[in-house]
Parts: sequence; C-alpha cells; structure tokens
Amino acid sequence: MPEISTKPYLLRAIYEWCTDSGYTPYLAVRVDSATTVPMEYVKKGEIILNISYGATSGLKMDNDAIHFRARFAGVSREIYVPVQNVLAIYANENGQGMAFDVSMTAAEMATPEEEATPAPSLSAVPASASETAPPEVSHSSDDDNKEPPKKGGRPTLTRIK
Repeated sequence: MPEISTKPYLLRAIYEWCTDSGYTPYLAVRVDSATTVPMEYVKKGEIILNISYGATSGLKMDNDAIHFRARFAGVSREIYVPVQNVLAIYANENGQGMAFDVSMTAAEMATPEEEATPAPSLSAVPASASETAPPEVSHSSDDDNKEPPKKGGRPTLTRIK
C-alpha cells in the first residue's frame, strides 16, 4: 500500500487556522498543464490565489486536488489545482504558513504509458455518395400533410408530440 501524503492534511489545517484566526489564506501554486487557472495572472510559472471564504465559491480541498470557483476581473472562473503543485499556503496579513518543495508537478508525474498514448481527437471522414444524400425519415400519418423544413435562414425548433 503506497504511503499517504501529509500535504493535503497540512493544507487543510493551515487553511482552517487562517480562517479561525481571521486571516486571509493565500495559496502559491506552480502552474503546469494539469492546473486550471487564468493564465493571464500567471507570472514566472506561478500564481498566488486568495482562497478565503469570501473570495471563493464551492471550495473543496481533497487529498489530490483543490478546486473552486473565483472571480477574476468580475468573471467567474473554475480553478483546479493538484495538491502536488502547491508551493505554499500562508496568511496574507502576516506571512505565517507553510511552504512545500515541489520537485515534480502533477503534469510531470504522468506515466510514460499516458504520454505514449495519444489523446482521442476528432477528424473529418470522407463522405461516400450514399452519405451525401439526406437520410429518409418515415413520418406518421399526422405529419404527412406538413411541409418539410425550409432550407437556409435561421434554424427553428419544431415541437413533436
């Protein structure tokens, strides 16, 4: 059984200490492809996030990641930070907290199998002559007297009972 990291437990403890003491908890994060943060606020591969109750919505600090919603310049954004990428958690008012060594980020920890397997993607498929004609649809007797939808223009929604 692999050893459980103490880091997520320490992060939650410092967060709780900050809020109980009336301080504003801040999170310093190393940004990589596994992190979801507004890239316009990233400086030198790092970002500082205010994770106080008033600054976040739906804050969840799991053993593997921290995720929440926050506003940046008035726009609500979804934030996802792997615990592995957290550099520090501290009180903004006095700087007390805890720093962590991030020698390997979550994206760097990807297994070689994951890197060797290409991600699924969409590609165009050439159409055969039979596929270019619209498919025939059978209608009930109530629909026989209705006109087919008009081509072009604005799309409309037709209610079928």
